[in-house]
Amino acid sequence: MANRPVEVRPPAGSLGVLTPGLGAVATTFIGGVEAIRRGQATPIGSLTQMNTIRLGKRTEGRTPKIKEFVPLAELDQLVFGAWDPIPDDAYESAVKAGVLDARDLEPLAEFLHSIRPMPAAFDRHYVRRLDGPNVKAGKNKRELAEQLREDIRRFSEEKGCSRLVMIWCGSTEIYLEPGPAHQSPAAFEKAMDRNDASIAPSMLYAWAAIQEGVPFANGAPNLTVDIPALVELAKERGVPVAGKDFKTGQTLLKTILAPGLKARMLGLRGWFSTNILGNRDGEVLDDPYSFKTKEESKLGVLEYILQPDMYPDLYKDVYHKVRINYYPPRGDNKEGWDNLDIFGWLGYPMQIKIDFLCRDSILAAPIVLDQELFLDLAQRAGLRGIQEWLSFYFKSPMVAPGLYPEHDLFIQHWKLKNTLRWLGGEQPITHLGIEYYD
Repeated sequence: MANRPVEVRPPAGSLGVLTPGLGAVATTFIGGVEAIRRGQATPIGSLTQMNTIRLGKRTEGRTPKIKEFVPLAELDQLVFGAWDPIPDDAYESAVKAGVLDARDLEPLAEFLHSIRPMPAAFDRHYVRRLDGPNVKAGKNKRELAEQLREDIRRFSEEKGCSRLVMIWCGSTEIYLEPGPAHQSPAAFEKAMDRNDASIAPSMLYAWAAIQEGVPFANGAPNLTVDIPALVELAKERGVPVAGKDFKTGQTLLKTILAPGLKARMLGLRGWFSTNILGNRDGEVLDDPYSFKTKEESKLGVLEYILQPDMYPDLYKDVYHKVRINYYPPRGDNKEGWDNLDIFGWLGYPMQIKIDFLCRDSILAAPIVLDQELFLDLAQRAGLRGIQEWLSFYFKSPMVAPGLYPEHDLFIQHWKLKNTLRWLGGEQPITHLGIEYYD
């Protein structure tokens, strides 16, 4: 596959972007895109819109923007739809989320009012701190999933879309482990028919998307599409999938700092992380069953980056603790505190302390944009199944069976750009550079 010529279909027509969830992340993304389209804002944080890519040797001076190198959909081609158990339109939801200021929201009010959420496939068993009346009814989970498929087809027809992408922007569901119902498409569909508790609502969206040929990315730590049944189905249907859990605040910093410590062979005794946030996500994560899902996603990062089995003197006994605390006054402006106990030459101890006052939805919105544009590119290039080259954006990257996930942000970035070079017919860059010194 790596040596085959890649033919990428052009991005003709409208691209529909569907988000299960119309809360802080989705409305910040949608409102931001509309503001950028009107020339009122800059797409800061988006690789697809702002980042360049080096082609060939450094001496050639070829560094176009990514969007000028590979055929991505233009922002003017995007149309938006969503599901949510809360019936608020995108404007009302954005006001309640409190991420965007009134001076940014009011010029977009008419546009955002036009985006109303479709009834959601929702069950409080899986998100216990959230509820709303805008929900679907059906005799079993298969019927709910078929209703989602009908929504997808209707949205596409009404909006005149030539292609669609779906990005999960909903809340974190309770912790689930892969079980018998998740092992094959047939087992999964039988489990839907019998209302098996191991089939979460997010999985219904993923199944519906894949059945309709719609690329799917999971922005939360839920199991969702990261199960053999849906990965196999995605490959059969020729659909790209990616996930899981958008890498935004505290974990973004971990994937920047931990590779630096390892690169310098500096030791780590402990890493304590705690967060306070007050948005809908914070309220949901205040439930221990949903927090368990997030905790698993956040804890795995250091082990994979530091490779304690390979470097036991430095990382064998690292104590890693993560806490998330719901604090309503903070709203979407999360604060993440980190304390690192490190050691260096001759074992002498040192400390690093970080207080990151971040805005989760501001960091997540450009990820949603890049994901939908890159997944659309992947499908037009004939790629299917897991898109590991998009690991750059996720806390718990999906990988093929038997592989460990790569968490080092810089390796992920390198892989993403080399994939783009391959898609664009250019040679991957190794950064060896020995030819300059012959």
